[in-house]
Amino acid sequence: MATDTTAAAETSANAAATSHQFQAEVAKLLHLMVHSVYSDRDVFLRELISNAADALDKLRYEAIASPQLLEGAPDLTVTITPDKEKMTLTIADTGIGMSERELVENLGTIARSGTQAFVESAKAGHGELNLIGQFGIGFYSGFIVASKVDVISRRAGEAEAFIWSSDGSGSFTVAPAGDRPRGTSIVLHLKEDAKEILEDWKIESVVRTYSDHIAHPIMLSIGSETARQINTASAIWTRPRSEVTAEQHKEFFGHLSGSYSDPAITLHYRAEGRHEYTVLLYVPGERPFDLYDPERRGRQKLYVKRVYIADDVELLPAYLRFVRGVIDSEDMPLNISREMLQNNPQVAAIRKAVTNKVLAELKKVAETEEPAFRKVWEVFGPVLKEGLYEDMERRDQLYEIVRFKTTRGGCVSLKDYVARLRENQTAIYYLTAEDAAKAEASPQLEGYRARDIEVLLLTDPVDSFWVRTALGYEGKPFKSVTQGAADLDLIALKDEAKKEKADEPAVAVLAAALKQALGERVKDVRSSKCLTESAVCIVNDSAMDRTLEKLLARQKDSGIAVSSPILEINPSHALIRALAAQVKEKGAGSVEDAAQLLLDQAFIIEGEQVPDPAGFARRLAEVMTKALG
Repeated sequence: MATDTTAAAETSANAAATSHQFQAEVAKLLHLMVHSVYSDRDVFLRELISNAADALDKLRYEAIASPQLLEGAPDLTVTITPDKEKMTLTIADTGIGMSERELVENLGTIARSGTQAFVESAKAGHGELNLIGQFGIGFYSGFIVASKVDVISRRAGEAEAFIWSSDGSGSFTVAPAGDRPRGTSIVLHLKEDAKEILEDWKIESVVRTYSDHIAHPIMLSIGSETARQINTASAIWTRPRSEVTAEQHKEFFGHLSGSYSDPAITLHYRAEGRHEYTVLLYVPGERPFDLYDPERRGRQKLYVKRVYIADDVELLPAYLRFVRGVIDSEDMPLNISREMLQNNPQVAAIRKAVTNKVLAELKKVAETEEPAFRKVWEVFGPVLKEGLYEDMERRDQLYEIVRFKTTRGGCVSLKDYVARLRENQTAIYYLTAEDAAKAEASPQLEGYRARDIEVLLLTDPVDSFWVRTALGYEGKPFKSVTQGAADLDLIALKDEAKKEKADEPAVAVLAAALKQALGERVKDVRSSKCLTESAVCIVNDSAMDRTLEKLLARQKDSGIAVSSPILEINPSHALIRALAAQVKEKGAGSVEDAAQLLLDQAFIIEGEQVPDPAGFARRLAEVMTKALG
């Protein structure tokens, strides 16, 4: 194989080669690969074998409808050929292969979604080579050990092969390669310091460590010796659960996800009955780089009788898109098309059953392995909460899984929250905010803290959506602290003695004066039941809370603008009492500037921009001048 591929490379030098520039981000990545020093360089072989296995899977799937694609070479294998004399290492597969156009697009000119992400991660000091597969760009890791890479490929069903060549310096060439076997051969012209990988013991060690689970034979071909298989080549999910070790799960999870860390949760079982299928799924321990990809695509692979079918079938709902793994059906037809899969009743039945099983496993881990679940929730909690908005059918199941930060610290389940409700508390109170710091500092919490009422702090964007449609939990409705202040009179303060008596009639006159001064800037000014320390706060009394309103207003063409708020004043606060006395003595006109400052103060407390910064600065300067005078 090495001799054949090297000859093809030499032949191509005399053929009509076309030169291309790498896409900008690919060029940056190659510069990183060529000029950086890595201690774990062996993983390049793992990445190239993984790519070869994918090519074999794709051919096997296409051959279901077009058996002629396998003619002349029915065996699907990966062959590794070291050549110490020429200092080359060849990784060849008999898979689907690439056309001339695919060589250009896949290996150089079209930016993969993960290329830029990996480069940025590397520049930030987090771009370990071990993670390159997670970004979908494992092919380029070959340049870490090679000064030049040749890729000779003939697509199944096409007559002509082509050779792609590059030294990683910024450009590549593509030329005809004549009549070649189906599939792809990658020839690495190794650097001097990489010659250890040519030793057969080293190749076997890397394959056993990273690629033993590959379901196709991996052959080692050395000189005139008969090629021999160096992996077990059995699909890991078909083995009994008790026979698969944690290390093997880690290797297979790495093959699926490109992240070679331990999975946080492993779910391996066989379903029998009306539909028979095997499931092997993993919840990652780390956040995948594409978790918030706008397409929200799942990453589970569908097999039928060990034959790869697709990885873009909606096998789990979008809010479980972080789950990686394989579902292998025993009774689905092999010749089913990708289009038919979208509306296939068997797929729908499997999807429903597997989704319920995943949620049940998450609940089990949450209840029995709290530290492990806490790590999962920290990474994937915001995504799981998307299900509260999208999946009404399983909302009750999700209520048992989700966790929330609260005013008492830590994360709490809804079950535990309800178990410690205050006497006469009839609702689950929550506050939405843009981040945890703003939530903790919100003056709207003061009345609840004074009564030792726990409040859920909802700081993920999806929170503002699902909580609006939530009916409640165990008979307790969800109620915003901006809408539930009327209930506070039913619950005693922790220290009634600290409650200041206010001159309610005077405060009412002040509220009217402030509303007159503020005009359309506010919907109303009213006395607050929830403020105990701050002088003012702003609230909305509509069905849409202010956090959601601001979120939607930022969306282009949403047609939604942030409405004028209600300004609430604390009748017991010294500043409000003083202003009420001033209005009583000097009239409503005496608090016009104070009214503007109070509203601007309320905006600042909420983390919002002051609408008129210059006016705010002028009024503040005048107040300070009078105070110092």
